Amino acid sequence: MASLVKKALDKKFSRKAFIGWSAAVTATAAVPAYGLKKIDSRVAAEKLEEEGRWVSASCWHNCGGRCLNKGFVVDGIVTKQKTDDTHEDTPDYPQQRGCARGRSQRHQVFGVDRLKYPMRRKHWEPGGGNKDLRGRDEWVRLDWDEALDLVADELKRVKENYGNKSIIGASRLINHYGGALVRWGSSSSGAWGKPQQHMAANLSWGGSDRLDWRNAKLIVMWGSNPAWSNGGNPQYNLLQAKKAGAKFIFVDPFINPSIKSLDAEFIPCRPGTDAALLLALAHYMIENDLQDQDFLDRCTVGFDRDHMPEGADPDENFKDYVLGTHDGVPKTPEWASEICGTPPEKIRMFAQEIGTTKPMIFQSSFAPARTYRGQQFCQAFLTVGWMTGNVGKPGAGVFTLNYARNQSYGGKTLVMPGGRGLENPENPLFPGVTFGAYDGYRFAAPTRTDFHGMAYTETYDAILNGEYTATVRGKVPCDIRMIWKVRNGSGDNFLNQSSDIPKGIKAFRKLDSIITNDIVLSTISKYADIVLPATTEWEKEGRINTGNPEAIFIANKVTEPLFEARSEEWMEIELGKRLGIDEETLYPISEKQQFFNSLAGAQVIQDNGEDYEPLVSITQEDIDQWGVEGEAQSGRIALDELLEKGSYQVQRSPDDQLGDIKGKTYVDNPEENPLDTESGKLEIHCQILADEIEAYGFTTLAPIAKYEAPVEGYEDTFEDWESKKKGEFPFQLVTIHYPRRSHSVFDNVPQLREAFPQEFVMNKRDADERGLKDGETVLIRSRHGKVLRHLFTTETMMPGVVSLGEGAWVDIDEETGIDHAGATNMLNGSHLSGQGEEPWNTCNVTVEKYDGKPLKSDEHWDQRVIF
Repeated sequence: MASLVKKALDKKFSRKAFIGWSAAVTATAAVPAYGLKKIDSRVAAEKLEEEGRWVSASCWHNCGGRCLNKGFVVDGIVTKQKTDDTHEDTPDYPQQRGCARGRSQRHQVFGVDRLKYPMRRKHWEPGGGNKDLRGRDEWVRLDWDEALDLVADELKRVKENYGNKSIIGASRLINHYGGALVRWGSSSSGAWGKPQQHMAANLSWGGSDRLDWRNAKLIVMWGSNPAWSNGGNPQYNLLQAKKAGAKFIFVDPFINPSIKSLDAEFIPCRPGTDAALLLALAHYMIENDLQDQDFLDRCTVGFDRDHMPEGADPDENFKDYVLGTHDGVPKTPEWASEICGTPPEKIRMFAQEIGTTKPMIFQSSFAPARTYRGQQFCQAFLTVGWMTGNVGKPGAGVFTLNYARNQSYGGKTLVMPGGRGLENPENPLFPGVTFGAYDGYRFAAPTRTDFHGMAYTETYDAILNGEYTATVRGKVPCDIRMIWKVRNGSGDNFLNQSSDIPKGIKAFRKLDSIITNDIVLSTISKYADIVLPATTEWEKEGRINTGNPEAIFIANKVTEPLFEARSEEWMEIELGKRLGIDEETLYPISEKQQFFNSLAGAQVIQDNGEDYEPLVSITQEDIDQWGVEGEAQSGRIALDELLEKGSYQVQRSPDDQLGDIKGKTYVDNPEENPLDTESGKLEIHCQILADEIEAYGFTTLAPIAKYEAPVEGYEDTFEDWESKKKGEFPFQLVTIHYPRRSHSVFDNVPQLREAFPQEFVMNKRDADERGLKDGETVLIRSRHGKVLRHLFTTETMMPGVVSLGEGAWVDIDEETGIDHAGATNMLNGSHLSGQGEEPWNTCNVTVEKYDGKPLKSDEHWDQRVIF
């Protein structure tokens, strides 16, 4: 391996030779340590089996799934992969199998597109240089000392001239250097955060234990497609519930693969109109006396005028609003159908089912709340779910699911890693939030006045216009000069993954400097000035990955850093030396010690379902061998066995004591077990929710669920709503999680491009009306940007709704402004809404045949490679 890397770094190492090396690492018949010459494939195979070993090499991406991933390592190269074979596969104790993305991990780690050395943009200089060339400039190779000196000098220059508030960034180094502006808000979970907090005291996060799903007679999945959105076992777990007798109903604009595989009832609903459909369900239930009035009276406030929270206007109750008592507009199925597109008879059937079937699980994904004013959907969903009384009982639940409860995993966390022993330094400009980008959705109090930073969707306007919304403080001035972006290899690529890429590029081309580290030239790094090559998790000391509450997964070190790649920790230590921050302050313990600490501190639940005990047995010999500090201990599994096995999964059975019925204690006795809400109960009328949303300064919200047309919702597809005359942008775009990528990660992997082409999906009747045919290149335009894609027509998509998978790497033609890759954030606008959620699923577009050169199919695109 060492000889190969040396050759790759040699200036005479040719493009042809490098491509040959990249092909070699993905073939089982060639081993890089033996050079690039041809060898007998039988000899190579024998060498592989003789010299290789299986290493647990877990995925690390933000995909929503967690699986066991192993690589067969020969001389530091993964030549093949496999997934979980550690035990027999059964429904109660399923293997944790990887998806197509996870099985392509080696093609990412050892891909020809890996960044090989530090580099800067040719025409950049302190202060920006030729800023218009960002994204299209040449790259100049640097050695590490040059690169680190440039970065440190630029950090000093910007801080001394403009102050820390002129930097957008998040890292240990930057926090120790005085902090930076934070981008906050909500991306993945949409508008769910505040409604869950104030209406439900977070009781509806996560759901019940997966084995309890088999007790349900009916399972409603709202805006969910786990077969695509979550790799691993979620869909398999749902299949077990179906085999146990559950009927499935899915609400979606698209008859997706999850619906088909579960033979589910399909309820069509246009994006952003879900609240209207839910209000019609409530109307039918009230008119037919199907609500669980005892549950509503005991456990909720705000349903009717006799059960309002203290101090609230009795006329502001949910029941009177649905019946139209005061506004004269009953929220009937006919009223809703005009908005959401669901036939009235289907609405009545749906309401009858959920109102009469017990036990029922009423579950929503995050997607319907990733809309403008998405809180109204969350309010309506919780309210209608609570009307059925399916809370705190076996086989029942009303909840939405976060990544730790992957669309069929709920209940208690049964096994967990220990802490790494590294305290997170606070950002002085954003106290209480460590790194902001991912923690920002927990930004709890809009009345705070001690923070400095803007909502995700206001970042580009803040750069361009010199001000941002600081909640109750209103607009505050800013002078942003620099972006400091780390950890891109994990998928946090905000230029590609935040709304309004065209505006983002304008903003990037205004800044003095953009500095990133990355493993490949992702979109944010393509538009950067200095890019530092980072190691992947396979090149680091190791960590424990979580997400599935029944298992943990070990990511061992697989290979030494490739080319000149270095870990973020190493980079920050070296920069710290240049900025006067010592290593002991930045990283007082080594990466190996951090990994060991997480293993030694891991806990597993005991059979009683309440207490925890150490997971890992560690001997003094282990400690000496690792060269770390620690104490010997007894646990469930030996350290060497856990590392070799690659995972620890708690074995389950339907009669174990490890399950959990969420909300049972509260429902059994609400008075003695009050919730952490203003009233102590589930709040259908929630004034504090309305007050906090107003305090953010973006949109307003009623204290009960109502329907108000969103910006770029269905109503905005019309030039005139009353006459139903369509406007310039007659279609609604829904942006889905797609099996080709984990957000933007993996988009440069050739076989995934071939397996999952980035197709623009449209109802066949809509296409026929416009003379569009399958496979043609079409131009999709919105108010914000335009993209090209191949067309795929189907009857499984609602008329008037179109779809693209999110995360494609934007590839803009600078002359036309058209993106050829189908990056959805070229089309999504950066609208400010609610608690700063990104409203990706409320977007209007138009579609037409493209008269220019047709696109090549995705698998024939050149990879984005820097030699």
